[in-house]
Amino acid sequence: MGALPKQRVSRGRQGRRRAHHVLKSISLTSCPRCGSPVKTHHVCPNCGTYRGIAVIDIENSRR
Repeated sequence: MGALPKQRVSRGRQGRRRAHHVLKSISLTSCPRCGSPVKTHHVCPNCGTYRGIAVIDIENSRR
C-alpha cells in the first residue's frame, strides 16, 4: 500500500502547488536575414540560416 495523506490539502495550498503547472509561451525572435519569426536557438525555416550561416539549402529541401 502506498502513502496516504494524514490531512486534507486546502484549496490554497493546492492552488499554490498548481501555480507552477502553467504552460509557458514560445519565445520568438525575428530572423536577421529574412525577418520572419523564429524560435530562439533554432534554424530559420524560411531561409535556412542559423546565426547568419546558411545551414539548410531551402531550394532543394522543398521538393
